[in-house]
Amino acid sequence: MMKQQICILGSTGSIGTQALDVIEQHSDLYEVYALTANNHWRELAAQARKFRPAAVVIANADHYEALTKELEDQPDIKVYAGSDALKQIVEAEPINMVLAAMVGFSGLEPTINAIKARKKICLANKETLVVAGELICKLALDYHAPILPVDSEHSAIFQSLVGEDENEIEKILLTCSGGPFRLFSSEQLQTVTAADALRHPTWDMGAKITIDSASLMNKGFEVIEAKWLFGVPAEKIQVLIHPQSIVHSAVQFADGGVKAQLGVPDMRLPIQYAFSFPKRLSLNGDRLDLFRQPLEFFEPDTEKFRCLAMAYEAISKGGNMPCILNAANEIVNEGFRNGACSFLEMGEIIEKTMSKVSFDKSPDLDVYLQTDAESRKVAQELMSGR
Repeated sequence: MMKQQICILGSTGSIGTQALDVIEQHSDLYEVYALTANNHWRELAAQARKFRPAAVVIANADHYEALTKELEDQPDIKVYAGSDALKQIVEAEPINMVLAAMVGFSGLEPTINAIKARKKICLANKETLVVAGELICKLALDYHAPILPVDSEHSAIFQSLVGEDENEIEKILLTCSGGPFRLFSSEQLQTVTAADALRHPTWDMGAKITIDSASLMNKGFEVIEAKWLFGVPAEKIQVLIHPQSIVHSAVQFADGGVKAQLGVPDMRLPIQYAFSFPKRLSLNGDRLDLFRQPLEFFEPDTEKFRCLAMAYEAISKGGNMPCILNAANEIVNEGFRNGACSFLEMGEIIEKTMSKVSFDKSPDLDVYLQTDAESRKVAQELMSGR
């Protein structure tokens, strides 16, 4: 059996590094064809030395010379740089699967190119569906490119739906840890810092997604993602705060039955399941012990955590509004991490940006690109003017 050739977009991030661990555990089944990173060229070079891909791409071309010099003793590894190289590498003929693990809007165009090249998409970059869900779903159908979810929640939903065929989904139960500020009052939220927000209680993730988890924007994005992945309207997607992060999500069917996927918080499981579906492979790691772990569920407070409510508003309005939401969030997320705005100001700036940027009910890719640029500019101006 030929090994499956995998391209990892964002190999130096949390998802990318865990995916490489999965590949290493199953080196008889999978092989790395291409690795990409944005700025972390040293980590990328170290991964290239270990996994010996055919190619590496550093998105920030400023690092091309350093990366090339670091790998000059590896003549079989081709080194490329820039956003165009990212979009082109996914089209390489030997590639079977593309793991889209880049962070933010930057993952959109490479994912589109991978779909058009009819690659299997293992999707960890939720912003792709948040920004352009309708376009992505249409392209996936047109080019017969399967999209398998890698987010733990969407993988759980996907796993719960296996074997259910055309059975009606009554409700999706999308679980959420609640982040580090779940029990904070509104007054306490006024003074929290980025360092506070980065201390996630159950998951070890990158900085951007950890901040999004603290504000519950990440969960809002996942509502939008679930709508497109599973064809369920947002009003049938219920968010449940589940601090233990054991029930990764569940599906309620028309007869009232509920199916859920449970497991320890380990992203390697959904990554591996996307790679191997419909087969389940062995995976080294901790096992769930329900005797030692209580399971609790609470309603989210959308007054304190406005970002979740705004995500529902964005998907309700449709068009390019989720794109506006995402772009503004990327600006304030970075701003909060750099001390340019407070935790609560993030939501205020996003809400104002959504009211100021031009709305388009039927956007195409060009409109998404223009919307993203305009929204970033508006959000940056609002943040700078505070």
